[in-house]
Amino acid sequence: MNTLIGRGKPQEAQAIFNNLAEEGHRPTLITYTTLVAALTRLKRFKSIPLLLSKVAENGMKPDSILFNAMINAFSDSGKVDEAMKIFQKMKECGCKPTTSTFNTLIKGFGVARRPYEAMKLLEMMGQDDNVKPNERTYNILIQAWCTKKKLEEAWNVVRKMVASGLQPDVVTYNTLARAYAQNGETDKAERLILKMKYNKLSPNERTCGIIISGYCKEGNMTEALRFLYKMKELGVHPNPVVFNSLIKGYLDTTDTNGVEEALTLMEEFGIKPDVVTFSTIMNAWSSAGLMDNCEEIFNDMVKAGIEPDIHAYSILAKGYVRAGQPGKAEALLSSMRKYGLQPNVVIFTTIISGWCATGKMDRAVRLHEKMHEMGTPSNLKTFETLIWGYGEAKQPWKAEELLVTMEERGVAPETSTMQLVADAWRAIGFLEEANRILNGSDEESELDKDFDSNKIPVQNLDRIKQKLGASQSNLLQIPEVVVTHPERTTNGNIRSQMIVKACDTMRNATTSMVFVRGSSYRLQPLIV
Repeated sequence: MNTLIGRGKPQEAQAIFNNLAEEGHRPTLITYTTLVAALTRLKRFKSIPLLLSKVAENGMKPDSILFNAMINAFSDSGKVDEAMKIFQKMKECGCKPTTSTFNTLIKGFGVARRPYEAMKLLEMMGQDDNVKPNERTYNILIQAWCTKKKLEEAWNVVRKMVASGLQPDVVTYNTLARAYAQNGETDKAERLILKMKYNKLSPNERTCGIIISGYCKEGNMTEALRFLYKMKELGVHPNPVVFNSLIKGYLDTTDTNGVEEALTLMEEFGIKPDVVTFSTIMNAWSSAGLMDNCEEIFNDMVKAGIEPDIHAYSILAKGYVRAGQPGKAEALLSSMRKYGLQPNVVIFTTIISGWCATGKMDRAVRLHEKMHEMGTPSNLKTFETLIWGYGEAKQPWKAEELLVTMEERGVAPETSTMQLVADAWRAIGFLEEANRILNGSDEESELDKDFDSNKIPVQNLDRIKQKLGASQSNLLQIPEVVVTHPERTTNGNIRSQMIVKACDTMRNATTSMVFVRGSSYRLQPLIV
């Protein structure tokens, strides 16, 4: 069962458990613990607490390992209140919680952004002679406060940590450094290195990566480059992550000379570009609408012996769709198979949006069916994209039919979904139908009796033609960018929202970049 779960086949693991039970075999506590892992993968959390009664029926008493597995399942999934219920049952059964148990619960409250309750668990640990907080306990709490951007509270935990006889470690300082960097205070993150040295700790690659990434996000490339040279003094060798941050920072500021310098330094330090390096540069070309250049970098990556990942293909797909070339985007699905990559819901939805944007709803629907056949479940954005497409194509009855498909596929429509369907009806002048959708009426539509899945009823055709008027010959305006979450403008018309923000600075820049093929991938200015 463990092997199947490790291979991503929890359904088969659960099937084996069920077969064992049906054949009269008596599961052990280890078997039940493994089943918890399978149910967690399948997101069948309601079934997990029921296992305790099954264990009792088989004349066994759950141990701390089984309870910890259950607590971990709920905590990791954000269901920390359910985890606390299991925790209470654990104590009622006479099983003593371990430090690991408390750490799991504290982490769960941190993920749920409830650090005050996490602190109560620390107090509870102090009242229990059998458990003692360790470095991990305090680091999880520090992370919880940092997530809430409450740095003073995080430092209070550090002080509690020291008072307990434990010293902050590299993880502690990296957590604080990341919080400062994310808050636009990278200079404070860098100053933590002095505290680390005082405590006889050395910054590692992650510490330096956090600081350089922070300066790059702030657009302070001078400080980022300065710190790169400082890494040598600290005895830390730069890794690809550091250079990828630098390259992205220079690309974001359209500094071609800076990118060239980063690539040169990368070569001097003996660091080879990885898939992230190439993808970062590809994304810059894609955002600028220069897909020929984007393709060239992709091909260079393959020639360099680096296999593209799902993100690289996603960049290509978004670029092609933005360029109004959904056919090229869909062709990527075949290319992905060569590298053993399975298209995910984001790539499928991106390509579907491309077909919707060009008014070819038959292609969009065909791809959606293929997506289902390939075992990739549609999500809300997928359906909303299709609904938007039908709205733009003046086929609101088909947009409404998708609500039924959503129910069949287990995807719950949201207010935005119903608004899109209503907008589709409103766009052709059927205000009563739009109101029916928004009011959630179960009454049969005046058109329901006559609509089939392919055409408008004859008796309503003339009325709809009048509503459409002369615009019928040009029903669809192609948006500039990929549609994922359509919205309404104030006048009721449907507009598209971008999957990827267009990089205005790159679009408006008078210079762009062209890569010279070769091992260094240097850049030259190009007048656009």
